[in-house]
Amino acid sequence: MPDFSKEIEVASKLALEAGRAILQIYEQDFSISYKNPNDPVTDADHQANAIIVKGLQYLFPSDTVVAEESPLPQTSSFAGRVWYVDPLDGTKEFIGKNGEFSIMIGLTVDGVSQCGVVYWPTKGELFGGISGKTAWKEENGNRTPLKATHAQDLKNLSLVASRSHRSSALDHIKQTLNIHREQRMGSVGLKIAWIAQREADFYTEPGPYTRSWDACAPEAILRGAGGKFTDVHGQPIQYGAQDFRNIHGIVATTEDCHDLVIKAVEPLCTCHKS
Repeated sequence: MPDFSKEIEVASKLALEAGRAILQIYEQDFSISYKNPNDPVTDADHQANAIIVKGLQYLFPSDTVVAEESPLPQTSSFAGRVWYVDPLDGTKEFIGKNGEFSIMIGLTVDGVSQCGVVYWPTKGELFGGISGKTAWKEENGNRTPLKATHAQDLKNLSLVASRSHRSSALDHIKQTLNIHREQRMGSVGLKIAWIAQREADFYTEPGPYTRSWDACAPEAILRGAGGKFTDVHGQPIQYGAQDFRNIHGIVATTEDCHDLVIKAVEPLCTCHKS
């Protein structure tokens, strides 16, 4: 049974290296271009992407690498080992200079998230996890274990939501679950890290607006911390399918509130079980 220690070590080093490159650009004026009208990209995205992809391809030459700012692999099968990379998750937050962006590197084996890291450059915090085994936060060389098995209060759940892509369905979900505590934060990775640290109880994107590179590393961390990470039907995330879109959305929770959240979220999803 692989322990993924080499994979975590490599991903961590590449995330830190990419983070240094990103912060150099962050502290200066930089140009902004658009992949589509609501999808900006900067030199930081491209530089971080190049650093991570080059490193993974050199150290794991037999693995497939799928990265947001690289051409997508032309293959119909993503069996075996596949890395999913979001070199700068939270580009709008990077542009707005509020510090809420991250670097996410995760590995799937036969379509299942196995391990990953999320690095928060402006805080110097590195989150890592191995699905079903362990998760941690590393800061200044010190590791703190993460546990996300219990909600703060099942009768008063806390939601962490997107700062720049907030779903309109969340208002109905809040009403259904009688939620009065909502925090907003950039980057899927940072929101999942928030749950893993028990600063919030759940996050959801019920629509098909995230992709495999948004989910892989955060899933490994949350599942490593004992939490749950599924689609809106409570089913495992399908990596590599449907143009890499998570067409059945995402639900990330502490272990004990997952069924409760699924019951509130699933009726609002316009997609159907496959």
